[in-house]
Order: sequence, then C-alpha cells, then structure tokens
Amino acid sequence: MKRIAIDMDEVIADANLRFSEWYERDFATRILPSELHGKYFREAVTPEHREHIVQYLHTDGFFKDMAVIEGSQEVIQALAKKYEIFITTAAMEFPTSFVHKYEWLKIHFPFIPWTHIVFCGDKSIIQADYLIDDHVKHFARFSGQGILFTSPHNVHEKWTPRVNNWQEVASLLL
Repeated sequence: MKRIAIDMDEVIADANLRFSEWYERDFATRILPSELHGKYFREAVTPEHREHIVQYLHTDGFFKDMAVIEGSQEVIQALAKKYEIFITTAAMEFPTSFVHKYEWLKIHFPFIPWTHIVFCGDKSIIQADYLIDDHVKHFARFSGQGILFTSPHNVHEKWTPRVNNWQEVASLLL
C-alpha cells in the first residue's frame, strides 16, 4: 500500500483563519483574504504588529480548535481506503502546539490512528510516496513526490503538481 504524508497547518487546519480571528480580537482590524495574496499573515499586517503576530505561534491555545479545511475530512477518509495515511506536522518549532494538535486530530480525523501522527522538524525523514504540504521547502530532500497545497503565501511558487483544494487532491490520487 502506498503512503501519503499530509501536513496540518494550511492543509487540513485553517491557521490563516485563526491568525485573522486573533488579530481582529487584539487590534480590532480584519485582514481580508484578498490582502493575503502572495503573503504570510505576518506580512499583511502593519510592521509594528508583526512581532505580536509571530508570538501567536508560541501562545498556548493558538492551535486549539482551528477550523477544518473544507473537504479534507471526506477526501482523507476516502484516501485511507487506498493509501496508508500519515499526518506529518513540523511542530517541533512550536512546543505549545503538541497537545492541541493531537487533540484536534482525534476530534476531526478520528480514523487516523495515533501511530500515524508524526510531530517532526525536517520532513525528509518521512518515508512516503507523496507529501501534501503548503511549503515547497519540505520537498527539497523528501524522497517521494511533493504535492503543493495552495495557500495564500505560496501562490507565486512554481511547483507541479499543485492542488488548490481537497477535490483536486481526490482527482489526483483517487
């Protein structure tokens, strides 16, 4: 059975929505999705707020109860009938995220066993046929095929194959 490794943030969990919610809470300003085109969230805010935004990632609770990326649950469940699925998240940089990410996965992806959840730094250690991720840097030393999942920050990246949503993942892999 072939293996698919799937990133969490901006692939199955909507981190940009969480940034937007917290930014609006803290600064009474809403960042529109159109303002994120070609940018990370921190690049879309005023310069004096950028360090505050970066600190969100190190704040307990940031990764708790994020919205699920539309279509991911259904497509991943269908993929799991044909492939061995692993969730691979580069969480080592954000130690406060571990418990919340694990609990989030148990709630939203209960069909993925704990043995198939990998908290890592360098994703090149993952032995899989495919890696679905929103960062091309994770494909550099990955031995399988990287599949770029479109997110506002990567719209200008040149990578093939690229998918824009989970229906495109289904068309590519099912």
